[in-house]
Amino acid sequence: MTAELFRALHHGGTPLILANAWDPVSARIIAEAGFPAVATSSGAVARVLGYDDGQQTPAAMMFAAVARIVRAVDVPVTADLEAGYHLPPKEFVDRALETGAVGCSLEDSVNGRLVDVAEQADYLAEVRAAAGADLVINARVDVFLCGGTAEDAIARGRAYRRAGADCVYPILAPAPELTEVAHAVGGPINAHASPDGPSAADLAMAGATRITYGTSLHTYLNDRLRELLPTLG
Repeated sequence: MTAELFRALHHGGTPLILANAWDPVSARIIAEAGFPAVATSSGAVARVLGYDDGQQTPAAMMFAAVARIVRAVDVPVTADLEAGYHLPPKEFVDRALETGAVGCSLEDSVNGRLVDVAEQADYLAEVRAAAGADLVINARVDVFLCGGTAEDAIARGRAYRRAGADCVYPILAPAPELTEVAHAVGGPINAHASPDGPSAADLAMAGATRITYGTSLHTYLNDRLRELLPTLG
């Protein structure tokens, strides 16, 4: 599937639900379950590779991990690539496309601090210019991770949309704020679901049109493993 077809899934009238993989095995399980595409989780991939989340993974290792996931499945893959690993936009796009991914998510915070909104918008605009239509860009808004308000998220979301982002992702926005952001920003809005809640249905009711699970699936399975291990001895 091309980026254009993947982009169209964001405008299908029903929310696009994407489970997040961390390796080829999890990606195959997701694809076999009937999901139309696979999203990677940078946090989960980082854990599997032996690193912490937050751009601690060497860029080459993350891109290689994404490429392995892409090769493992017949559905499109969109890659969570943190804040771009300090790469210039053209190099970032070239390396992302080399993996075979048709989309990417880019965060607007580094080390727990929000990047200046104009600086982030400029970066996204340069990524869009370099990628053309070949990448679906999901612009993550980390305002609610950093103590900001819906007003802050709306300002950032609008700036990123003007810069060429296909989708805006106000991660962990509470339902009322998610609805406010969705109405004010318009277009596809990504929200974060979890096996422990909020559910995809709840987020769709709040205005999300794309729903992902981030690291929550990997965390959930690791927690179940911890519960199981004491029973094996």
